[in-house]
Amino acid sequence: MFTLTEQQISEFGMTFGLGGLMLFMLFIIWDLARKAKAGRLGTFVLFFVLAFGMLGFVAKQIITWVMGL
Repeated sequence: MFTLTEQQISEFGMTFGLGGLMLFMLFIIWDLARKAKAGRLGTFVLFFVLAFGMLGFVAKQIITWVMGL
């Protein structure tokens, strides 16, 4: 019925599913900074520290796309 392979489904999930979760985590960080009244520096620190792990995932995706792996 569907002509998608397991590899295509998992690639779609890794790209868009985790991308959506990452956007949701960024919203959570923003909401946390707003409710804590962190100010500009505090908000920057929260985003830098808590979103730093997501940067590695994005970098991995970009590197694999550029190298064609």
